[in-house]
Amino acid sequence: MFIVSTLPVIFSALLIAAHFFRAGSLLPAIICLFFPLLLFTRNRWAPRLLTIFLLLSAAEWLRTMVVFIGHYQEAGVPWIRLVVILTGVSLATALSALVFRTERMKKRYMRSAA
Repeated sequence: MFIVSTLPVIFSALLIAAHFFRAGSLLPAIICLFFPLLLFTRNRWAPRLLTIFLLLSAAEWLRTMVVFIGHYQEAGVPWIRLVVILTGVSLATALSALVFRTERMKKRYMRSAA
């Protein structure tokens, strides 16, 4: 059940890694692939670090959206669909951090403090 509850975090990390890989940024892509491994530690700082990672990833999606809107406008191409999709991806990435607010995850990571 732990893996199922962490799927949003894993999916968000894979998606941002694919984004960086497609942009030709191999090192950030590799780093993003290692973040979900923190889920398997029971350190108290792991949820905080993953939350920061997910919020920064959501911000990267918004930054990418702004850049692409400029390119689309220069080309005279409709960009509303781009805004809808990337806003959704950014929102889903940010909301995946809420996984760590569930009772199961709080117990998992608070247990390491004792």
